[in-house]
Amino acid sequence: MPWLDESAGRLIRPFTACGGRTRPTVGLDLLTLVVATGRPIRRRLGPEHTQVLRTCAGPASTPVAEIAAQVRLPVAVTKVLLADLFELGAVTVNSPVPPGRSVTDRDLLEAVLHGLRARL
Repeated sequence: MPWLDESAGRLIRPFTACGGRTRPTVGLDLLTLVVATGRPIRRRLGPEHTQVLRTCAGPASTPVAEIAAQVRLPVAVTKVLLADLFELGAVTVNSPVPPGRSVTDRDLLEAVLHGLRARL
């Protein structure tokens, strides 16, 4: 990543990547699934937007938390960048929790645990 320096760390503060904004314009949580649409963007993207978009490019949806971890940005910054990309039509977002179900639903938590164990 060109914006990192081995000894100094990040050369540009994360919130400059999103113009100091701290709230996304789209409702996103850590479990929201994101995937790139492949639509051409008619606007020049900053390096952080490009990196986030690259992380979303693939056949499978990626959760917001994983995207933030991969691009090494705070979740709040990642959400703002994803909201920008959503408004441009570059990504789609979907909640993994069906309407009427709670994130703390036992079946859902057991499915997550099963998935985590399968990865180990």
